[in-house]
Order: sequence, then C-alpha cells, then structure tokens
Amino acid sequence: MSTLAKDNNFCFPIPNILETEKLELVPFVPSYATDLIQGLDESSWIHVPVGPYSSPDEFVEKFWNERIRPNDGSYLFVALNKSTLSATDSGEVIKPTVAGMAGYVNTETENLCTEIFIFVLPQFRHTHVASHAVGLLLRYALNLPNEGGLGLRRVEWSANVTNPASIRLAIKMGMKVEGVRVWTAVLPMNKTEAGNGRALRKGDPRAEFPGRDSTLLALCWDDWDKEGKEKVEKILT
Repeated sequence: MSTLAKDNNFCFPIPNILETEKLELVPFVPSYATDLIQGLDESSWIHVPVGPYSSPDEFVEKFWNERIRPNDGSYLFVALNKSTLSATDSGEVIKPTVAGMAGYVNTETENLCTEIFIFVLPQFRHTHVASHAVGLLLRYALNLPNEGGLGLRRVEWSANVTNPASIRLAIKMGMKVEGVRVWTAVLPMNKTEAGNGRALRKGDPRAEFPGRDSTLLALCWDDWDKEGKEKVEKILT
C-alpha cells in the first residue's frame, strides 16, 4: 500500500495538529489505516452507510480515496491518545496511540457551515477520546479567525436514531436536537438492526437495503459564544 501525502484538498485551511493535553488530531495519511482497521470492530460501523472494511487497502481505496479526498467539503483526522506511556532507557515517555478518527463533511464555504463525525476504537470508548476529539473540531470550526478558528456559523451532527450513545455525546458537547430527518440514507443489507424498521414501497430499486432515519443536532455561533465555548473548554481541560 503506497503512502500518500496528507489531503490538501479541503475548502478551508487545516493546521498540522489540533491538540489538548490528552489528545491529538492529525491529518490522516494511509499509513494510519492499518491501526484503524485492525482496531475498529464491526460494531463501529453498524449505524452508518459505509464499512466495515476487510483490509487497510480497502479502507484507503473505498473510504479515503473515493469519499474523502475528492470532496473539498470533507476532511479526515486521526485521533492519537497522548496518555499512553512507553518505557525507554531514559525513562517513561508519552507515545501517542491511534484511538480513532474524526472529521468534517458537507462543509460549505459560502454558508459557513460543516458537519462532524467520529469513530472511536472500542478500547477507548467511555474515555476522554470522543469528547476531546469532538471538542477540538468544534473549537476550530466555531472560533473566530482571530482566535485561531474558521469562524463558521453552524456545525451539524447527524446521528442514526438507533444510536443513542452518539446523540448523548453530541448533547454533552453542547449541541441541540433540531429534529428527526427520515429516510436520510440507504444502509447495507447486513445492517438491518440499524435501520428504521419501516417497510419499503413495492418496486423499490434497493428493496434489500434498510433505510436510516437521523437525529439532527447542531451548535451555532451564537450558542457557542453564549455558553458552548465555555462548556467545551471545561471538557478539554
């Protein structure tokens, strides 16, 4: 598998690193694919229209090369946990460990908005990884340029209605539920349990594939300035 340069096709500038004392978000390069695919189990993909992937090469080809890199509204980060200690001859040092991935999708420069997503490796669930990754994405998107951010007006989160953990995380990070959007995606046929459970009409061209309903949440600039920023900063410290 060849190593490609980091994606420079995103519609906004991206720094080489976003970080807290516990977590780093760095631009994805294919050399991270092995750790991600070996770490993410089938449950990691159950609620989304993509995956699982059988190999790092398939992930790079189908997810990275087809879905992320060609789209200037999408960007992928790797989450590196900084609290892992590694013993050396000179003592213990922090060795960042792949803990998941996160990013932006559906980003629009004209409308100053984006959507965020996250996948966390099973062993890092119920830790700081998810909240710190989401917090870093929110901070960079919603802070003004003179604060080191992009100054966007709106950040969205779209969660499968069958995934309450995702909805809880978004609410924890200050996002507000705006409603439920039905039939937002076609899921693979092996993800029936994550579907909306409703029958399809006769003659549907993809009748074997379940449909997904999504809870839409968002955090906008005014709520960010009012209370969201303070809330996130407390989580990141």
